[in-house]
Amino acid sequence: MCKINKPVINVAATAAKIKECRIRAGYSVREIQTIFNFSSPEAIYAWEKGKYIPSIDNMIVIAEIYGVSIDDFIVRDVIEIECDIREAKSA
Repeated sequence: MCKINKPVINVAATAAKIKECRIRAGYSVREIQTIFNFSSPEAIYAWEKGKYIPSIDNMIVIAEIYGVSIDDFIVRDVIEIECDIREAKSA
């Protein structure tokens, strides 16, 4: 039996950072909606409320628009999980 640290995205904290970066960059939600060519702003609100996280492609665009690195808005946590390497190798 082993224990490993698994990195995970903290969705709530990442959502708050995405919103913070948008505000700091001076964009409204409607402007971001237009840039992404979305028919409504619901996806942006969902990202900023932590309902779900943007795809990696959209994260790249967000970083470019806001003038930041993806690392500036993705908040990571680490969870410890137990694993049995022998079981994993035989599967």
